[in-house]
Amino acid sequence: MNLSRERSRLVVVVLLLVRVSLSVLIVKGRRLWTFVSHTLIGKCLFQVPTLKQKQKEDRLNEKRREEETMKNAAFNFDKSTTKSSSWLKKKQAQPLKSPLSLLLIISLFLFVFLFISFFKIIPNSLFSRTIADNPLISQCTKFQTLAPGEKFLWYAPHSGFSNQLSEFKNGVLMAGILNRTLIVPPVLDHHAVALGSCPKFRVLGPKEIRVSVWDHVLDLVKTGRYVSMADIIDISSLVPSSIQVIDFRVFASLWCNVNMDFTCANDLNAHSSLFDSLKLCGSMLSGIDGNVEKCLYAVDEDCRTTVWTYKNGNEDRVFDSFQPDEQLKKKKKISYVRRRQDVYKSLGPGSEAGSATVLSFGSLFTAPYKGSELHIDIHEAQRDQRIQSLIDKSEFLPFVPEILNAGKKFALEIIKAPFLCAQLRLLDGQFKNHWKATFQGLKQKLEVLKQSGSKPVHIFVMTDLPQGNWTRSFLGDLASESNHFKLYFLREEDELVKKIAKNLVVAGHGLRFGSALSFNGESKMKMDCSHQRLPDILLYIEESVCSCASLGFVGTAGSTIAESIELMRKNDVCSMS
Repeated sequence: MNLSRERSRLVVVVLLLVRVSLSVLIVKGRRLWTFVSHTLIGKCLFQVPTLKQKQKEDRLNEKRREEETMKNAAFNFDKSTTKSSSWLKKKQAQPLKSPLSLLLIISLFLFVFLFISFFKIIPNSLFSRTIADNPLISQCTKFQTLAPGEKFLWYAPHSGFSNQLSEFKNGVLMAGILNRTLIVPPVLDHHAVALGSCPKFRVLGPKEIRVSVWDHVLDLVKTGRYVSMADIIDISSLVPSSIQVIDFRVFASLWCNVNMDFTCANDLNAHSSLFDSLKLCGSMLSGIDGNVEKCLYAVDEDCRTTVWTYKNGNEDRVFDSFQPDEQLKKKKKISYVRRRQDVYKSLGPGSEAGSATVLSFGSLFTAPYKGSELHIDIHEAQRDQRIQSLIDKSEFLPFVPEILNAGKKFALEIIKAPFLCAQLRLLDGQFKNHWKATFQGLKQKLEVLKQSGSKPVHIFVMTDLPQGNWTRSFLGDLASESNHFKLYFLREEDELVKKIAKNLVVAGHGLRFGSALSFNGESKMKMDCSHQRLPDILLYIEESVCSCASLGFVGTAGSTIAESIELMRKNDVCSMS
């Protein structure tokens, strides 16, 4: 950093000196040009006029003026013409030999010479950052010695849990295609990091979202709220048969050269300077300082410019069917063009990205939109059976057994009867337009159950609206009809929820998978910390309960949570042991 500042100062000084010299020379441009065109360079540099020479020249000039006046008088020249002619002759006969002008020319040549020589003499020591000067390369070199030949893939999850799970599946797919070890991220707080809107071409850029995710992850660690995606989702069907993975905490510790266990918040809080180092490491890994050859490649493509494909014939680099319309271009003043790119050709072996130890994506979220996909269009790979198998396996990834069993336990031991599950998103404004259709569907379902079955109808309610706010709402009306309906719900403070949260912390699934890398070969990370906060797992247990609803399921239209529950029911997870 000091070398960079010193270089900047020297360059600025040299350029300012050259600029000043050129400015003065431009002002005196015509006089200098006359001087240069009438005088030899050698004479200019070495024959500086003395006082006696000046006096002699003045006497000669005076004599010439007198002779000129006599000639003009003899031929009756006009007075004004005489003055003009003598002035011109004076200008032509008297070349510019000012010491100041000569000094400026000498200075200009000297500055140019020094400027060129400076770059030739010390380019490596001052103006270019060598491998030893770049901390990222130094870190990368140390890391490569711990995992020789291994290459990694990182991405930036965001939004709610269902979106993060969708991105995780895409991360699994990308890691498999590119033959890289997937860095398993934590579960981020709900909408702690937001992407934006791909259809409106208004999203965080890849660099910005990577930095935001890194900073939030550090906050999760520091506050003891870190929960790995592999702590919640069962990936045993994928690892190690289909892909290799490494926990983000293990990777970050080794990559950032932090030789300590930072899975426990107290360990980190005791080292305030540690977070400064980790934040700097995160900015470099996010690509803020650009790519580093054979070390880091930060992917700049996102949903505004690219739809990733794989072995789709001649589709590489062609225009995608979904493009910004003319109205949006004019209104938002955008000029994005979306192209379909083969991810293996662009980022695989033989490419600049393919040689990098770490490949950093931005968002990997995608969804169908107007006959295309927002960012990733890889639904099958018939030409590659290994990847096709990976697609099939990752289509549905269940919760870990602890969570699934908790859902079944609540259904069997608390509800103890066939029941209906109702998933209602009432506090999220983006579903406001779907409330009417959702309530209408639920009312129709309940009316059928009232007429055909025994009373009361058992309903498990999964909602973001606190029970204290149910009064004068649809849920309040249901609760008041106790003869017809019996409602069940879960809360974070329930003993079942707290017990399963403790079990997950002890199990430490995230740290059990993948690489056995350790800190300098001495110790592994802890699986649990006595002071760690219990993870928020209420949502996952609720989804598991809904998967066991034998009377059916009614979810909020457009909710990814509802889609997740439907997928669980389709795969009959309630019957899993």
